[in-house]
Amino acid sequence: MSNLVLYRKYRPKIFSEVVGQEHVVQTLTNAISSGLVSHAYLFTGPRGSGKTTIARLLAKSLNCENRKEGESEPCCRCSSCQEISGNRAIDLIEIDAASNRGIEEIRELRDGIRFRPTKSKYKVFIIDEAHQLSKDAANALLKTLEEPPSHAVFILATTEIHKMIPTIVSRCQRFDFRKLTLPEITGRLEFIAGKEKARIEKPALELIALNSGGALRDAIGLLDQVLAFSGTGQKVIQAADIKELLGMVDVNLVSEFVELLCQKKKGEALSFLQKILEKGKDPREFARALIYYLRQGLVLKINPNLQNPILTGLTPEEQLRLQNQVSGFQESDLRRILKLFLEAEAKMKYSPIVQLPLELAIIEFLQKEEN
Repeated sequence: MSNLVLYRKYRPKIFSEVVGQEHVVQTLTNAISSGLVSHAYLFTGPRGSGKTTIARLLAKSLNCENRKEGESEPCCRCSSCQEISGNRAIDLIEIDAASNRGIEEIRELRDGIRFRPTKSKYKVFIIDEAHQLSKDAANALLKTLEEPPSHAVFILATTEIHKMIPTIVSRCQRFDFRKLTLPEITGRLEFIAGKEKARIEKPALELIALNSGGALRDAIGLLDQVLAFSGTGQKVIQAADIKELLGMVDVNLVSEFVELLCQKKKGEALSFLQKILEKGKDPREFARALIYYLRQGLVLKINPNLQNPILTGLTPEEQLRLQNQVSGFQESDLRRILKLFLEAEAKMKYSPIVQLPLELAIIEFLQKEEN
């Protein structure tokens, strides 16, 4: 197990280990325990939210040899459970539609589905990135979904539900997966860090969660990278280490820059930007950090008492400073400066002088402030 990446090593083995997606887990476990299993499911939601993991758990539970009537959890001890956990199950067919999107692959699937499972109760087909199936392949799959044999269960997973043809969607039980919250991701990272006997501070874990975009798999991947970065020593991993590893811009730099904007010091703001870029900071990373900081400020401006996980990563002192800074702005000013910096960040990719769009945004904002 030592050579496995963390997200595979700590992939949930039973439904109760799944983080978030309570509505999906409850519906599926109730269906399994009551024997009301559908022949086709459609899992839709953002990447890293657990679609493939729950699909494999469903396959494991359906074919578990020791699961008794009225139960929903797989035993994880029988040969069927062991084979699925070890990616050796003959009756679990996983297809990546991104690389097997043609009609020939679906025809082979349709021909093979007629044969009964080799040793299990069900032959389970997991089609990942199902929205990438070609039109002809999707129509061929549709016919199979309309009249499947009793021993077949289909689980389609997609990150882009709007690209699925409506006739396929209508023939599946649809489950919408959500992005995980920061506390949910942080809790799972704490669990994994404890199992790995890693010494890492909670603010550092929160920073990893904050940079995962709500995807638990991405967060665990970042944690894996952080643990490799820290080595096997007994050093306590801090938030500063995470910022260094991920190339993040320190919030204090952003705060100092926003302070210059508050004071309408155009020349000093441009000079400050130039100095931090000369120190090797990525201008696009600085722009992203600035946008995130100002977005937090806008939320605080609308409701100063708002307690929300989006503020995770700021110390109480940093939050107080941000509140003081935005008190000098009108809400319309914050909206305008956010739009200017968003446009600048998008233009930086194609600019011959990478920081120029950011400089122009600073000048335009402060010019209007002066007028």
